[in-house]
Amino acid sequence: MVTIRLSRMGTKKRPFYYIVVTDSRKKRDGRSIERLGFFNPIATGKEQKLSIDTARVGYWVSNGAQPSQRVAKLLKDYSAAAAA
Repeated sequence: MVTIRLSRMGTKKRPFYYIVVTDSRKKRDGRSIERLGFFNPIATGKEQKLSIDTARVGYWVSNGAQPSQRVAKLLKDYSAAAAA
């Protein structure tokens, strides 16, 4: 099964996540099929906290990819912010 989930990057105590499409059997930070965006939970000031390519997310979801719970929440928040 193909999933859309977070892949952790960054250093200790300074997390940074990529939103990736990957096979569910792969490791969290293993090889991914495609990178769809990023999430920076500790962004301050003018730093961008979240960026997602919604067109590609729609493509993958239409082809059967399942977003993780956290990614689904981020997508919902991102679409709400874009609509406002």
